[in-house]
Amino acid sequence: MPKRTPELTAIEVKRLEHPDGGRRNSYVAVGGVTGLYLQITPTEAKSWILRLTIGAKRRDIGLGGYPTVTLAQARDKAREMRSKVEAGIDPVEERKAIKAALIEARRPKMNFAKAVEHALGAKLEAFKNAKHRDQWRNTLDQYALPIIGTLPVAEVDTAAVLRVLSQEVKDKAGKVEGTLWQARTVTATRLRQRIEAVLSWATVSGHRTGDNPARWSGNLKELLPAASKIAVEGNQPALSLDDAPSWFADLRQREGFGARALELAALTAARSGEVRGATWDEFDLERGLWTIPAARMKMKREHRVPLAPAAVAMLEALPKLAGNPLVFPAARGGMLSDMTLSATMRRMHEADVNRDSAKYSTGYLDPRSKRPAVPHGLRSTFRDWVAERTTYPGEMAEVALAHRISNAVEAAYRRGDMIEKRRAMMSAWAGFLSGAEAKGGKVVPFG
Repeated sequence: MPKRTPELTAIEVKRLEHPDGGRRNSYVAVGGVTGLYLQITPTEAKSWILRLTIGAKRRDIGLGGYPTVTLAQARDKAREMRSKVEAGIDPVEERKAIKAALIEARRPKMNFAKAVEHALGAKLEAFKNAKHRDQWRNTLDQYALPIIGTLPVAEVDTAAVLRVLSQEVKDKAGKVEGTLWQARTVTATRLRQRIEAVLSWATVSGHRTGDNPARWSGNLKELLPAASKIAVEGNQPALSLDDAPSWFADLRQREGFGARALELAALTAARSGEVRGATWDEFDLERGLWTIPAARMKMKREHRVPLAPAAVAMLEALPKLAGNPLVFPAARGGMLSDMTLSATMRRMHEADVNRDSAKYSTGYLDPRSKRPAVPHGLRSTFRDWVAERTTYPGEMAEVALAHRISNAVEAAYRRGDMIEKRRAMMSAWAGFLSGAEAKGGKVVPFG
């Protein structure tokens, strides 16, 4: 049997000294608990050490300095440590975890507002331009930060996200329109995606753990109606076909690049951004063709737009600013903002409402939602015209709108974009807007 270490008394421990001339620490087994030593430095400083073997590793665990920690206390601590090892706990790793937890507890907690700042900075390279960055930030500033901005990002849960998406929104007159998710579903959908992105950044960066409470599948999907089933935000408010000719006549009476940009958007059924960013080198007015490069298209592929004579005439009459390639420059020389076109349509609607004639008392409203029409809704008006007033194939209208390919039939049209057949369709559309009738897909000449 191995020789048992004698148990030293408190007096004996007090009398222990470092061997004369030693340069290294001295270790004296004090007995009572296996592996308990009094460590003595060459300067006679004393402290308690417990030596253990955990798995294949030898551990030297400090139990405190002597005489602050007495012999009896050191033995009690040593027995406690050994009990933990027998229970499968590594005391050294346990101490590290406790220390890390204390450091984390002292660290100021990152709230959601700060997480937005960091997440936005991490995504800067993903944004195409400053406008997209501003939109990403503005929705969070307006709708999320007032509700969860000060909440620690680690504490944002599904209930908190629901509070953001279910907040009441009001119109300009102060009337409650409904919840954000119901009344402004498109905005709310983008907001949810942006909150999800912020929380994903926070998780990857170590500021929170667990599932993302803003995710849709298997989470909010079970608590909110699908955006596609909410009728109010199903489509952008569009002009009725009956109102389109009178609206277009009103538009032509207005001056300024904003009105002319809106006119081209109407004549070509192009998106607002495609029109506002148009440059003169994209147009071949002799051939009546507008070629939008892939970089400026939503689908990232080049799009050719046949121009009706009315569109060519309007473009030819526009002034060209020296040193500015934009067809529709803003007052300060940059690109027109999307709000410029929206404001033009809003003013047209308000002016129509205020006319003396009762014929125009309702303004230019979407026939379904009864909301004032907006620029993007002109594309829907064009699509309705193709479906209800002509015999042009619907697939050809989808090509004109540069929509994503959804089936084999449309794909066949898209392969060779049918530019001349679409030219006839767009000329007929221009004729309709100008007050002429176009039936069966035939072009009706107009002045």
